Amino acid sequence: MEIPTWQRLVAPLMYLLPWSDAIQFSGPLFQQYPWMAWLELPALPLVLLESSVPFGFGGLLLFFVLFLAVVRNPSVPYFLRFNTLQALLTDIILVVLGFAFTILLQPLGGSGLLIRTLSSTVVIATLAILVFALVECLQGHEPDLPGISQATRMQLY
Repeated sequence: MEIPTWQRLVAPLMYLLPWSDAIQFSGPLFQQYPWMAWLELPALPLVLLESSVPFGFGGLLLFFVLFLAVVRNPSVPYFLRFNTLQALLTDIILVVLGFAFTILLQPLGGSGLLIRTLSSTVVIATLAILVFALVECLQGHEPDLPGISQATRMQLY
């Protein structure tokens, strides 16, 4: 079945949500490579939208809007529902990693080599997921992320 062009263009936009949460880990990497700071630009509108809601509930509100209006809406095409849910699951992983960094790692080492290395790894891995999903969506294929794609399919079937 051929995926319409408009779905191929809209689906990659869903992956900006995890990218906007990965930006919080980008400090050490973008300090060492300042030219990479332009990678923040695509996520900037989403970061501003999330921060405009009081008490830090912008991300949670956006999560529920996407989950209820797109993923659980059977009138939305499957391709968009799949990519939205996969982006949301990736975002959940990044939020949990953010909590782990804040609660476990920062009290142990402050801004040591371990935290800088792990932060850079999270940013590079998220960027790889974003680029892979972009290429796959533009080709009209479902991005197959190990573990995450299986969980996505289980939720949608």
